[in-house]
Amino acid sequence: MKITQRTFDAVIVGAGGAGLRSAIQLSESGLKTAVITKVFPTRSHTVAAQGGVAASLGNSEEDHWHWHMYDTVKGSDWLGDQDAIEFMCRKANEVVIELEHYGMPFDRTDAGKIYQRPFGGHMSNFGEKPVRRACAAADRTGHAMLHALYQRNVRANTQFFVEWMALDLIRGAEGEVLGVVAMEMETGEISIFQAKATIFATGGSGRMFYSSTNAFINTGDGLGMTARAGLPIQDMEFFQFHPTGVYGAGVLITEGVRGEGGILRNSAGERFMERYAPNAKDLASRDVVSRAMATEIKEGRGCGPNRDHVLLDLSHLDPKVIMQRLPGIREISIQFAGVDPIREPIPVVPTAHYQMGGIPTHYSGRVVAPRDGDPDAIVPGFYAAGECACASVHGANRLGTNSLLDLLVFGKSAGDSVIEDVASHPKSLPDLPANAADYSLSRLARLDGQVDGESVHEVQLALRRTMQDHCGVFRFPDLLKEGVSEIMAVAERVGRSGIKDKSKVFNTARIEALELDNLIEAAKATMIGAATRQESRGAQARADFPERDDINWLKHTLWYREDNRIDSRPVHLKPLTVDTIELKKRTY
Repeated sequence: MKITQRTFDAVIVGAGGAGLRSAIQLSESGLKTAVITKVFPTRSHTVAAQGGVAASLGNSEEDHWHWHMYDTVKGSDWLGDQDAIEFMCRKANEVVIELEHYGMPFDRTDAGKIYQRPFGGHMSNFGEKPVRRACAAADRTGHAMLHALYQRNVRANTQFFVEWMALDLIRGAEGEVLGVVAMEMETGEISIFQAKATIFATGGSGRMFYSSTNAFINTGDGLGMTARAGLPIQDMEFFQFHPTGVYGAGVLITEGVRGEGGILRNSAGERFMERYAPNAKDLASRDVVSRAMATEIKEGRGCGPNRDHVLLDLSHLDPKVIMQRLPGIREISIQFAGVDPIREPIPVVPTAHYQMGGIPTHYSGRVVAPRDGDPDAIVPGFYAAGECACASVHGANRLGTNSLLDLLVFGKSAGDSVIEDVASHPKSLPDLPANAADYSLSRLARLDGQVDGESVHEVQLALRRTMQDHCGVFRFPDLLKEGVSEIMAVAERVGRSGIKDKSKVFNTARIEALELDNLIEAAKATMIGAATRQESRGAQARADFPERDDINWLKHTLWYREDNRIDSRPVHLKPLTVDTIELKKRTY
């Protein structure tokens, strides 16, 4: 097979919010930058974000970055790195105002300032009461953001490779990253993208669960490539279940609904969150609300004929508020739930939403992996940002609207680090190994040569059912043990999967098979991490270890693909400039 070679100063894999924000930084600095993306940039999954982006602007009431930092550390159940969290919260106002200057059409207050709404876990004065911190563009914030960032990239002449799929990382003799091997979907052409810097902004792996708010493209591609390259993946056991997915469909109903005054009710019409979070109520953090909902259902207070969901009630709100602030949610409710929220409550159930774990990354955007006794050793030439990265600002549980902030702050930070590192490099690119594309070619050859292989669709379904049944909101010892065995059996089936269509042109069967190769790595890391971590913290709720264990488990877990090995690295408890936020019991 003929392999073309392209050279750049930097190559970015992924064109969602993090990839586009990195690309702006690089292209506007004059670096020759390529962005590889499976879909047209404005179809990336960031487009689905609804509720807002967090920043302590204080446009509606007093707020402070230190309060935001406290909420984020508390929300993370103290597993978040406090230096990275301080960095993100201090940068928040700056990146939101930059985004506004890029043309982001934020909603406005009567005074003309950016409109802000309350969101779960965001509180004033170190946990006193809910605060308005989420900067919103109705309930389509991600959509507006993605278009603003893409337009800025068009202005900066960023070079996009649309409908290309990155296959594998290329590493040099010293472990440095030298670029990626990628495939053009239209032609099947294989190309080497050689670069001084490689940024992964590939998003999450939510399609590993049967019920998910994630797009079908969210198959953990960056995680799969990282794992196959011999590098670890961090904290994957912490997978967030969003409290309000549409029952039966999984489509997201933003937390902004509760920020605008929506109330969760059980079959008796009771506002049950008052029992679980008497202070924050429906605006407690997502893991707390999801577990409360699951408990109501488990104890027989669920709604519907099967008592298997609860209701999100907006009917007491002024219809004008719903039409102005939540127009997309009304549309989703009518289309996917068959109810108009102005008149009837929306049936909702916790749904897989966001991975807190990912590629271990310093707050500068540089990827790290333990080496020679250094838990924070930098992998030269490799950077990550957004949901595929683990900085770790979300720790064991992410606060709503911190995801869009994460991709802005760390997309920019990764770009700045690349500019700094490339400036210190010699002008010539390092040499590629002679076998740079061999591993990717062998993966493609297996698919092309496989005869009577298992159906990719059936293996995908088995993977998603296994994760949904064994690694959900609550985790039980017997189910986790079975889950590890079953996911390893699925991994063997992935190796035997095959495709009937062997053509080169727009072969979507081949793409799905390659995505499955990535998804199984994310699934193994999640299941094995959940079985290994013997505590309950944030999104990890183990029935056999119901308490947080700071003595034994206040550490990041690292999963290595080779032998499914689990290692660890310490949590950074020391912030950059302020005092450590000390450990305490997490209540709302």
